[in-house]
Amino acid sequence: MKNIKKYILLLLGLTFLVSCQEEDKNIGDLDAPTNLVVEAVIQGQDANNPYGDGTGVVNFKAHADNAISYKYAFSDGNTKNVPSGEFAYAFNTNGIIEYTVTVIAFGKGGVSTTTTLMLTVFSDFSDLEAVDFLTDGTSKEWYWSASEPGHLGVGPNSTDETQNYFGFWYQAAPWEKAASPDSSCLYDNVLTFSVENGQLKFVLDNGGKTFFNTAFEGVVGGSAGTDMCYDYDVSGLKNVTLSPSTSVVTMNANAATQTRGTLMNFSDNGFMGYYIGQSTYEILSLTRNRMVVRAIMGNDPGLAWYHTFTTTRPVQNPTTDYTNLVWSDEFNIDGAPDATKWGYDLGAGGWGNQEAQNYTNSATNSVVSNGNLVITAINSGGNYTSARLKSENKFEFTYGKVEVRAKLPVGGGTWPAIWMLGANYDQAGFTWPACGEIDIMEHKGNVPNVIHGTLHYPGNSGGNGNGNTTTITGASTDFHVYKTIWSPTSIQIFVDDVLFHSVPNSNAVPFNHDFFLILNVAMGGTFGGAIDPGFTQSSMEVDYVRVYQ
Repeated sequence: MKNIKKYILLLLGLTFLVSCQEEDKNIGDLDAPTNLVVEAVIQGQDANNPYGDGTGVVNFKAHADNAISYKYAFSDGNTKNVPSGEFAYAFNTNGIIEYTVTVIAFGKGGVSTTTTLMLTVFSDFSDLEAVDFLTDGTSKEWYWSASEPGHLGVGPNSTDETQNYFGFWYQAAPWEKAASPDSSCLYDNVLTFSVENGQLKFVLDNGGKTFFNTAFEGVVGGSAGTDMCYDYDVSGLKNVTLSPSTSVVTMNANAATQTRGTLMNFSDNGFMGYYIGQSTYEILSLTRNRMVVRAIMGNDPGLAWYHTFTTTRPVQNPTTDYTNLVWSDEFNIDGAPDATKWGYDLGAGGWGNQEAQNYTNSATNSVVSNGNLVITAINSGGNYTSARLKSENKFEFTYGKVEVRAKLPVGGGTWPAIWMLGANYDQAGFTWPACGEIDIMEHKGNVPNVIHGTLHYPGNSGGNGNGNTTTITGASTDFHVYKTIWSPTSIQIFVDDVLFHSVPNSNAVPFNHDFFLILNVAMGGTFGGAIDPGFTQSSMEVDYVRVYQ
């Protein structure tokens, strides 16, 4: 059947002024939009098919002078906010049905102009199997398939059929977004599909927060400049209509294996967990327990996002615990630290961070006493001394669990650290940060009880490290266990067995070779900050260091 588009042009003047306000000197005249024009194109409409080709698809385009956004309201109960005024809507009630469409053009300050048109549209599209898979005939919950590579991805929305049906540019690693509270809310989503009186319905439970693409942070007044979790109300039951897809994927030679060809259209700006300014999703594949969808970025038609869902809520598998103790120091012999296990970094010079201390091997700065290693930073007339112990060339290892029980120093400017450095740091091509650094614990005396866990590597050096924080009690008065579990698949950082930072490991990051241990107390610098003028001395006490593999 020839698909001849017939345009319904509605040239309308100012028909209805919804709101009227005093002039606001800050935003200018609050003029209602004028000359509202709405164009509707019923897909497949011709002389033989006056109500369309059965897809139920109508392409709308609205324009008005002084308009900054548009809203469509349909007599089937659905609404759609469309800043550009242009979008496609699918009427999915089977038969030849007359619909009322109300179009509202908004100007500054919310003043608006409204018009109404009547359309008669034929639809005979259905995908009953999709409804059954989504709901099991009643209601079913779906979750992000977080343990699956590529559960979130992005690629081009182009005619290149080698790239346009999957996350060609980016595919999230398993549990990638769980690594930071800025993104972990994504995995809290519960998507419920149900059927009520033959109508497909949808509810999103986001746990109170939604993961926003940075391009839409303005919706919630955000300013992070990166994808971020924000408080956002998504309550309310949405209608879901199904319609045939005409995306670029459907034009591919292998389209039959790449897409189901069914679109899900969510009412009232409904969306599937990740906010990209889109309410229409193409089902690429669907079974009773797995679904892959594709959606075009709301403000960029050149981008296509991919989401994968499952009906079994994934549980983040803990890294295989390492239980074989291979190296330790219990600090049970008083005197100098065990020379078979520890060496020293010596000298001043800021250590790349504008630090104030001079590292020594003096017993006044590092000594084993009463079952603890004691590293003491001392102020000697404005000159600071301290110690930095390391296991370099004595014990180096790849993968394992590190546990350090320690009590931290007190005082503004103190900067204690328990960390690991790539053993190849002194080799050409592997100097820091290419060698990798794992900071199991860092603490600022100026910000007591806030513990930092951070990874440094190319693109994530200095203040741009890949890190997170957690707040504990008594960091400088009580002993706590600082721990990392480092495996080929992840680096996890804990305090007292509570995980607070996790980063996926792969060949793309430098955490797959030998590292050595470092214990130190720095003073001041870019991280430690201003040193309290009244500081005299304070110590980090270490009860034990244990490494398991």
